[in-house]
Amino acid sequence: MATADIGLIGLAVMGQNLILNMNDHGFTVACFNRTVSKVDDFLAGPAKGTKVIGCKTLKDFVSKLKSPRKIMMMVKAGEAVDDLIAELTPFLQRGDILIDGGNSHFTDTERRCEELKAKGFLFIGCGVSGGEEGARNGPSMMPGGNAEAWDAVKPIIQTISAKTEKGEPCADWLGNGGAGHYVKMVHNGIEYGDIQIICEAYDMMQRIIGLNEAEMAEIFRNWNKGELDSYLIEIAANVLAFQDVDGKPLVSKILDCAGAKGTGKWTTESALEEGMPLSLIGEAVFARSLSALKDERVKLAKIFTKHPRLFTQDKEETIDNIRKALYASKIMSYTQGYMLMRAASVHYKWDLNYGNIALIWQNGCIIRSVFLSKIKEAFDRNSDLQNLLYDDFFKNAIVRSLEGWRKAVALSVEHGVPTPCFSSAISWFDAMTSERLPANLLQGLRDYFGAHTYERTDKPRGTYSHTNWTGTGGSAASGSYNA
Repeated sequence: MATADIGLIGLAVMGQNLILNMNDHGFTVACFNRTVSKVDDFLAGPAKGTKVIGCKTLKDFVSKLKSPRKIMMMVKAGEAVDDLIAELTPFLQRGDILIDGGNSHFTDTERRCEELKAKGFLFIGCGVSGGEEGARNGPSMMPGGNAEAWDAVKPIIQTISAKTEKGEPCADWLGNGGAGHYVKMVHNGIEYGDIQIICEAYDMMQRIIGLNEAEMAEIFRNWNKGELDSYLIEIAANVLAFQDVDGKPLVSKILDCAGAKGTGKWTTESALEEGMPLSLIGEAVFARSLSALKDERVKLAKIFTKHPRLFTQDKEETIDNIRKALYASKIMSYTQGYMLMRAASVHYKWDLNYGNIALIWQNGCIIRSVFLSKIKEAFDRNSDLQNLLYDDFFKNAIVRSLEGWRKAVALSVEHGVPTPCFSSAISWFDAMTSERLPANLLQGLRDYFGAHTYERTDKPRGTYSHTNWTGTGGSAASGSYNA
């Protein structure tokens, strides 16, 4: 008998917690897992005493769902999603809805939307952020896909999502095709940047000023009471304060080799495709790659010995300069991320609502922070805002932070402490606020060796010239040739 409001496939921790979240909010959920024993374990364990319906076969699972059937898939991105869709479709009817809640690449979501719609089914690619805690208590959710499916799933998704301080759901429709998974991808790219700049602040305080973990934990706690108030700053304090069984800081015993799951790389790849200079997030991705070269770093550190440089500056002022560098770099990261989403929205015809994206990210997700409410307010003031730096709040924030930001980056260079994101962020800011860049010489060089042409300052934009620089190159300009 069809009694379930929604079905969920995939009983890893995210899937289980989403089911329990749905159950808590009064929805009847059917569940299935390829390894059937996990269904039994779930019903006998976390789901004991709930209305959750366990199913042993896909056919039985689908039969338990009210029409139009709503099926959320929480499985590994890639081929596993396509395989599951192929297994499910023979049991579905026209108008049934499949929801991919994993971290799928947005191009896969675009393809699946088109393929399934041609067969009469509806598809949603829904980014879900917040980890285990978010899934259980309210995640940030970023749905996109076939718009006809939204009304049917909206009550469930917005009910189980996190809420802002005003009670607004941190979940809203983002657009057609891969819009939802694209926004989730950019979210994850920004998360890479946020984590890296926090780590750079920690590294500077430890290696330059000489602070211990307890002192830094207290500094992060204090920062979390102001404009840097965020989940990641909060847990940075917790991680620094956490002691191992011997009473020593656990973080000091963790090997400095970072892992990654690919979404930061996807964000950087998309930025290159869209021609958007996403330098901070790119550096954050490369910082993880560089950290993984541990053995080589150890060897090179012995060859290029760094002599400790005595720290002679005012400690409190330097800590505040590092805070300013962290805050200003965060603004640059989000500015870049929003520029990328704007370019992609035009490219893929998504018509993204940038204020709504900031609202969706305000709670439940990993990058949740008070900062995001300021982005929402900026787009409320001007829905056509082209760049966050045009908004008075962010402009004034940068003006207040700029001197300290520069001093922090200069100090890191003097002491040989790498700050790839602090440094790339201020370089990006300086470039974006420069009326003139050395690209004139760059274009001259390209025209010299490859006849790639250039525009002139004394002619209208879009008028291209070529010079016979050597007297032997002739007047023909390059067409499709690139070098």
